[in-house]
Amino acid sequence: MSAPVLFVIVGKNEPLFEAEIDTHSSIGAPGQNDLSTRQNYFVLHSALDLVEKSAWTTNNMYLRVVDKVNHQQVSTFLTAANVKFMLLHGGKGEEVVKNFFNEVYGYYVKLSMNPFYKYDTPITSKAFEARVRAAARAYLS
Repeated sequence: MSAPVLFVIVGKNEPLFEAEIDTHSSIGAPGQNDLSTRQNYFVLHSALDLVEKSAWTTNNMYLRVVDKVNHQQVSTFLTAANVKFMLLHGGKGEEVVKNFFNEVYGYYVKLSMNPFYKYDTPITSKAFEARVRAAARAYLS
C-alpha cells in the first residue's frame, strides 16, 4: 500500500485548502502517524521558495516536480492569480499529476465564481473537498 498524498492550495499568505488523501480507500489517512504528517507539511512548506523560483523560469501553469525529498516529490500548478496547487506524492506519472491538477483547477474556478466565496480565503466547502478527494482517487491511485 502506498503512502497517502498530501494536496494543498496556497494563497498569497496562507493555505486555503488542505487534504491528506489515502488513494486506496474511501476515507482519509487515519493510520499515518503524527510525525510523518508534520514532515509532509514541512516538505511542502519548504518547497514554496522553489515554486517561486520556478515560476519565473516558465510561462506554463504546470511547473512539474519542483522538489524531491525522501522518495517523495512535490509537484506544483500555478494559477494565473498566483494561487499554488501543491501535491506531495510518491512519484506518480507526470501526465497523471497534470490531469489531476487540471481537474482540480476546474473545480477551483467554479468555486471562485461563487458569489459567496471571497477570494484568497480558506475553502470550507464540503462539496469541493469531496470532488478533490474523488479526483485524487481517480487519478492518483
